Amino acid sequence: MNSLLNESDWLQELDWLDKQSDAMLQLVENLANINSGTFNLDGLKTVADCLTTEFGKLDGDISILESHPQHSINSAGKPEQRMLGNSIHISKRSSAKKKILLCIHMDTVYAKDHSFQKCQWLENGNLNGPGVADAKGGLIVMLYALLAFEKTPLAKHIGWEVLINPDEEIGSPGSVHLINEIAQRCSAGLLFEPALPDGTLVSWRKGSGNFTFVAKGRSAHSGREFEKGRNAIVAMAKLMEAIDQLNSTPKITYNIGNFQGGGALNVVPDLAIGRVNVRVKTVEQQNQVEQQFAELVRTANQSDGISIEMHGQFSSPPKPMSQGTAELQLRIEKCAEMLGKQINWRGTGGACDGNKFAAAGLPNIDTLGPRGGDIHSMDEYLIPESLVPSAKLVTLILLSFANEI
Repeated sequence: MNSLLNESDWLQELDWLDKQSDAMLQLVENLANINSGTFNLDGLKTVADCLTTEFGKLDGDISILESHPQHSINSAGKPEQRMLGNSIHISKRSSAKKKILLCIHMDTVYAKDHSFQKCQWLENGNLNGPGVADAKGGLIVMLYALLAFEKTPLAKHIGWEVLINPDEEIGSPGSVHLINEIAQRCSAGLLFEPALPDGTLVSWRKGSGNFTFVAKGRSAHSGREFEKGRNAIVAMAKLMEAIDQLNSTPKITYNIGNFQGGGALNVVPDLAIGRVNVRVKTVEQQNQVEQQFAELVRTANQSDGISIEMHGQFSSPPKPMSQGTAELQLRIEKCAEMLGKQINWRGTGGACDGNKFAAAGLPNIDTLGPRGGDIHSMDEYLIPESLVPSAKLVTLILLSFANEI
């Protein structure tokens, strides 16, 4: 890194990015105005077509890769499969000794029928729109950082791989196999989730698990033969209450996010479904939760006429601080200093694909996108003037790796 920090002329390589602000912002707005909710396969394909054209300017090898289907439990308590969109994979200089991963998703949390569909400018100059920060803005920062990097003479010294997946907002069930494969081929990962509004980057992340509990009882007429029934809703309510009581455990959160069951009021319900999200900070806590749930289900199944099954897992393992992550943080801080900036770090309870790459052994920093906030809400916004500085920082990070070869 030392020679990079002394090469002030390299900063001149970034001047090109200063002229790209309008083009970057226009691309973000164009992409955000295309609905790409995780299950809107047509919208995802439209976005993918746009991205393939734009990333084609890098003259890399582009592939469209099929996703595995999502496996879940439906409202009838039965397993089902749901098709997901395709991923985009781009690589350049694949035979290089050192390769860097760059990754971000193209799906959003806003479904095709959601009322939040178009961008608008706010009075403070920020851009409000679906996915402008999470993560259409990150896509464009990643693209322009690579475009700038490829203009430099050092680019030839390293290779890179880009993964743009369609299912991160539901835990990347269809693309996790690609994450695991690519992690084995790269030295470090740069992911483009949005930075916090003040520019703070994320250091560690909690792990996230989604669990579905299916309770089966026995239906009966509530007036004529009530005593013959076994109420699945009551059984599930007791289980959910027991899970909620676990929130007294420090640093673990249990959120009961969905409860389904019942029908006609004169029928004892024989089916109920409860869905729970859990956040943990360590693998030990993850194991603890799995053991707790297994014991609660075992106890519930001792009730006469009641059967409860548990489905699900931790789709995003915890992402603790590691030596590799600490070294990558130091590299980024030095690059930021060249731009006259100071990087602040903090942990978060949110999970992303950075968790999965870390679990696969790849050190990564996952908030290198532009600054923005209120993500996953109709107030989501992008701070436009953060696009170019974010791209400059990533370009310097890539140059720092290339300078070591």
